[in-house]
Amino acid sequence: MIAACGPAQAAPALDGATMGWPWLLPFAGLLLSIATGPVLFPKLWHRHYPAVATGWAAMVLLAIAISAGPAAAGAALAHAAFGEYLSFIALLFTLYVVAGGILVTGGIRPTPLANTSLLALGTGIASCVGTTGAAMILIRPLLKANGARRHNVHVVIFFIILVANVGGALTPLGDPPLFVGFLRGIDFFWTARNLWIQTALAATVLLAAFFVLDLWLSRGDPAVRGPSDGPLRVRGSVNIVLIAAIIACILVFAHWQPGLSFDLLGTPLALQNLLRDAALAAIALLSLRLTPDEHRAANGFTFEPIREVAILFAAIFVAIVPVSAMLQAGREGLFAPLLGFVTHANGMPSEAAYFWLTGVLSAFLDNAPTYLVFFQLAGGDPQALMGPLAGTLAAISLGSVFMGALTYIGNAPNFMVYAIATEQGVRMPSFFAYLFWASLILVPILLAITFLPVAPLPP
Repeated sequence: MIAACGPAQAAPALDGATMGWPWLLPFAGLLLSIATGPVLFPKLWHRHYPAVATGWAAMVLLAIAISAGPAAAGAALAHAAFGEYLSFIALLFTLYVVAGGILVTGGIRPTPLANTSLLALGTGIASCVGTTGAAMILIRPLLKANGARRHNVHVVIFFIILVANVGGALTPLGDPPLFVGFLRGIDFFWTARNLWIQTALAATVLLAAFFVLDLWLSRGDPAVRGPSDGPLRVRGSVNIVLIAAIIACILVFAHWQPGLSFDLLGTPLALQNLLRDAALAAIALLSLRLTPDEHRAANGFTFEPIREVAILFAAIFVAIVPVSAMLQAGREGLFAPLLGFVTHANGMPSEAAYFWLTGVLSAFLDNAPTYLVFFQLAGGDPQALMGPLAGTLAAISLGSVFMGALTYIGNAPNFMVYAIATEQGVRMPSFFAYLFWASLILVPILLAITFLPVAPLPP
């Protein structure tokens, strides 16, 4: 999701090179709980998921306290909470609140053409307003339009893949990993110039596949032939201005570097990041104040989806601390055999290996820290990565963005869409069922992209 405002790194007190496989168990247990809880124990899960998530996170902190001391556990918690999670949830919450105040009414009849057009619109705007913003603006109108259809789960699956992931590949504002690269010196327009062919190919094939599938599933469905709700209207337009304010806020504070920071248990808190998060919170409050309550009510807006995301990802950010440390240990850590695949015998990077390793790990870890790990593994020099190693940077970027769509937790908007769709009565597939269907849809396209060379547009 969104470590777009502050990339994740391992807590400095941990030595990933000395950590063995037992450190993976709490993170694996948390993922397994998220995957199986809603399916096997739905009522119990929705009542007690905060306790379950907190338990796995507490297990990690306890293990760190026992092995490295209470100070190390406190440093790890401070790093996860204030060095990563605070900015993540500030941007996510603000986009959720602001986008939830935009009400699209009328004119949407769930025909294959209308659904495909909505998906194309979301894919097109995702790189401008972010995948979270695009998803939150369009998911409720799409769910409302398709609510009476016999088959509507596929609509949400393609929406997650296209709008919440693939569409954000063209600018640093689109998807968190790309913003991490921007903060480390990658040119703002580099992604648009270098990833446009792969993004256009993936979006075109996915939209065409969706149209054919939706056309087949809509046969004989009376909801498709029903009347529309009148002319298309957009209400709560003040929130469109506030989305522009969010974008401006991110860009301004990314460029303003006063060089002031505060230390919290070894985690530096940069002044510009604190002010940015405060500004984002103020924008969210403005949206709540300026948007009529009836607009949010008509949207079916509640705070439960963002609450669930906030709680589960808080646990994920803590549980991932030892995993990130082990990844950052590189060839000296447990993941050395995997990382060895990214280099050819002649010492040159393997772009295909970077693409698939970054992508597969992004599907199960947050895609922003995964991007950062492989960015650093590739040298971390933005000039070299935009120059002779442009293919490697493209592989890392595309892997993290595209394959974040393979699971509900690969990118934060995925889980938000899942939570909203479930709340509104859509029988979404389980964690592993979604992984199966998303892989079936995406893997053929990903295989084609593996062999597609980078063809940058002229600057």
